[in-house]
Parts: sequence; structure tokens; C-alpha cells
Amino acid sequence: QAEAILNMRLRALRKLEEMEIGREHAALTAERKELKALLASSDKQWKRIADEIKALKDEFGQKTALGQRRTTFAEAPQGVEIDLAEAMIEKEPVTVVLSEKGWLRAIRGHQTELDSLAFKEGDRLKRAVKAQTTDTLLLFGTNGRFYALGADKLPGGRGHGEPFRLMIDIEEAADAVELFVHEPGRKLLVAGTSGHGFVVAEDEVVAMTRKGKQVLNVEAGTEAIVCAAVDGDSVAVIGDNRKLLLFPLKELPEMLRGKGVRLQRYKDGGLADATVFKKKEGLIYIDAAGRSFTVTELRDWWGVRAQAGRLPPKGFPKSNSFGAKF
Repeated sequence: QAEAILNMRLRALRKLEEMEIGREHAALTAERKELKALLASSDKQWKRIADEIKALKDEFGQKTALGQRRTTFAEAPQGVEIDLAEAMIEKEPVTVVLSEKGWLRAIRGHQTELDSLAFKEGDRLKRAVKAQTTDTLLLFGTNGRFYALGADKLPGGRGHGEPFRLMIDIEEAADAVELFVHEPGRKLLVAGTSGHGFVVAEDEVVAMTRKGKQVLNVEAGTEAIVCAAVDGDSVAVIGDNRKLLLFPLKELPEMLRGKGVRLQRYKDGGLADATVFKKKEGLIYIDAAGRSFTVTELRDWWGVRAQAGRLPPKGFPKSNSFGAKF
């Protein structure tokens, strides 16, 4: 009996399969007939194309959810300029150390214990600049030239470094006045021992060549002595004769190159130092011990450019220096 039931069900399944195959055969036969008719008539072909386009329009037209615009028109974005040379350099903090005798090196990290730095016998620290390996450093020489140095190309902190003279073309008699990180858009005050100077845009002093760029013209017997960031509205100058003069920054011209104008008048000696400061905040100077002092009563030394000036306030450094310029 079980076998009879099984055979009956198998016959029913075969019948269902035959019916399904019959239906599929009929559908394929009808489709074949339709396709043959379509291939035989160009009118039917164009009608089929029109029907399909209409169906697409109904599904993706502008009034449908799928067809509505999902983006808007806008101004084209500005082109992004990428410095490929900088992009290839791994950005790391370094402390660039320049010694009095002209040895230059880059120590990894931003060093705070500068007293522990080692130098050759008879040499000592002149400048310590906190920078990044992607920065460009500017060195201002006593010959009035600016030289650009890549922080990533400086010798490492092991040992005493290398003389900067091996990295640039500079006269044997010339020396380094200032070393600092290039800051695009900034302005600088440059001056020589003759007492002449002017303001120059920092972007205009950068030249990526060993010969650098001549900015301050110095005559025989004189040399460049000051390079200070312009961060204020007033100028302070002091001469070898220890006379201090303060005057508005607007009295100085902005130039690309030249000798400049007279900052202070001298009977003997020349310019010892100059700086730019904010009159509202007062004149700040640093003594030999590294202590900072601020003079807010400026009337005794305030004047106009090219005057002689007066003796500085009590306690002003005997070195006739205002201190750090950057």
C-alpha cells in the first residue's frame, strides 16, 4: 500500500512537470514568434524603442522620486596648490642651533635646556630657533644678503653640526646677523651700522640659491647689523654712543632693495641695534641675565627719524641691545 501511494504521488509530480514544461514551451514559442515579427518590421522596432523610452521616462522623469535632481550647480572650487617638495618631507619639530663661530645643526624636538648644549672649545650659542622640518629658515648676513635654508637639509644634532659657510656662498669676511623661520606675509626691518635702514616684505627676500639675495646695500667700512620682525607701530634705535631714539614706524619707507634712509644721527660710531614695538604696550628690552623690562613712559626718547636721541633709561643693557627680534 505504501508503494502504491508513492507511485501515485510520483505520477502526479511528473504530470505537474509536464504541465510546467508545456507552459514554458508555449511562452517561449510566443516570444520567438514576436521577436521574428519584430525583426521583420522596422516600424515595430521603432515602436518598441518608443515604448521603452516612454517607460523609462515614466520611471525616471523629472517629476518622479528617482528622477528629481539631487545635486545643485555651484561655482567651481578654487584650485588647491600643493607644495610637492614639502609634502614629501615628514613634519617633525626641531631646534636649529647656530653658534657664534657659525656652526649650524638641527636637534630633534623643541629643546628647552639650552644651557646643556655642547659646543667646540671657545664657541657658544648665538641663536636657537624652534622650527619644523618642513620650514624654511632665513639667515641674514652682515653683507646685507638673505639666504634660505631648508630645515630638513640641516646636519643632525649629533656632534657640533657643520659651518653654515659650507651650505651657502658667502664672503669670508661676512658673518651671520640673524637666523629665523620664514613667515610668509610678514615684514622685516633691516639696517646697517651706518644708521640707514628700511622695511622690506619678507616674501621678497627669499631666494632658494646658494648666493642668496642682496637686500640691504652696505658700503665699505659698514655692515648689516639688524634684522627685526615688524610687529608694532614704533621703532626704537640705539647707537654705539648709547643714545636712544624712538619714532613712528610710518616714517620708514618700504623697499625691495637699497641703502634705506637714516634712522639716527651720530657724531661718532654708528647704529648698535634697532627693534619694532607697540607704543601702547611700551618698549621691551632684555638684560644680560635674560630678564625682561618694559618702559611705558616714552616721552623723553620720543622724536622723529634721524634725530640724535638721548641716553637710555637706567638699567638698559651695556651691550646696547634690545634682545630677541623674533
